[in-house]
Amino acid sequence: MADAVAQLFAEGGFEAVTIPSTAERLSVSRATLYRTVPTKEDLLGILFERSMTELVQHARAVVEEHEGIREQLYGLIRVHIDAAIRMRHYMPVFFGGAGLPPEVFDRWHGLSRAYEKIWCDTVEFAMTDGVLERSDPVVTTRLLLGMCIWVSRWYRPEEKHSAEEIAEAAIRLLHFHGGTSAEHR
Repeated sequence: MADAVAQLFAEGGFEAVTIPSTAERLSVSRATLYRTVPTKEDLLGILFERSMTELVQHARAVVEEHEGIREQLYGLIRVHIDAAIRMRHYMPVFFGGAGLPPEVFDRWHGLSRAYEKIWCDTVEFAMTDGVLERSDPVVTTRLLLGMCIWVSRWYRPEEKHSAEEIAEAAIRLLHFHGGTSAEHR
């Protein structure tokens, strides 16, 4: 069901996602779908919950797979940029969890906090290891996440930039050697 909703979003945006269009996509009757998923918001909740759960799982896997903090941080950047591109058609709907059923919003909030914690812990370790300059880890995390998520707004497949190329450009930004902010005052 989540795949059908994602495809409808990609083809026609928010307005294309309806119970009838989803039922048609799934080759089931409207009545059958209405018994399972009574509203459009519930359809969006299914898509969003699956997307967030997968994002948290991918982030955890990256941290577990890589021993070095630099590789963990770079892996998280790659995961997030890839997700921003894959989910670009419906990502704006989910900023802040607006329009989700209350129980889905509550689960989203928990998943969102878990995801940010994975990032925050990694950023903190990266600062401790000298991979990133020491700063507020929460602010730094949110700036990095914001940079990555913004890809969902400007990415255009016809420009032929791969997720990996974009991630590499973002990673190169972390290697800016202009000195500390105190040196630039």
